[in-house]
Amino acid sequence: MCFIHSCDSPLGPITLASDGESLTGLWFDGQKYFGSSLSGTPVRKHLSVFDRTARWLEIYFGGKDPGFLPPLSMKSTPFRKSVWEILLTIPFGQTITYGEIAARLAGESGLPHMSAQAVGGAVGHNPISIIIPCHRVVGANGSLTGYAGGLDRKMRLLKLEQKQAS
Repeated sequence: MCFIHSCDSPLGPITLASDGESLTGLWFDGQKYFGSSLSGTPVRKHLSVFDRTARWLEIYFGGKDPGFLPPLSMKSTPFRKSVWEILLTIPFGQTITYGEIAARLAGESGLPHMSAQAVGGAVGHNPISIIIPCHRVVGANGSLTGYAGGLDRKMRLLKLEQKQAS
C-alpha cells in the first residue's frame, strides 16, 4: 500500500510518499516525474515517517544540515540505486559533477569508464528530492544543469546550503 502526505516549503508545496514504514518519494508538486514511485491508489494518512521527514525539512529549510535521515526506501534498478547512494554522500553545501559520479561508479565496478549521461538519467529520476540531494550535482564546468524541480529551485537550494556552509 502507498501512503501520501502534503507539506509546505519555502519553495512550494511538497508531496511525500511512504510504504508505511519508509519514505519512498518526495516531490515538489507538479515537478517532472512527480509521483514516479507511487503504486496503486495512494491513501492520505498521517505516519511517523512523515513527521520525521517534516522535521528534516524544517531543519533543512532553516539553513542547517539536519544530521539525520528519515528511513528511506529506494525502489529502482541497481544502477540508479548506486547513483542515489553516492548522492547521499555529498556533503551539505558542496557539489559534485555527473562526470565525477561516473568515474567513481566506474572505479567501484572495475570498469575503465562510465557514461556521465547515464548518471544524469539516474540523477534526474531520483524520487526522493532534496533528501537524496540530486540538486548538488552540477555540469562539468560547474554549470547548473537539469533539475526535475526546476532550475530556479535548484539554484535556491544550493544558495541556501552555501550560505550556511561558508
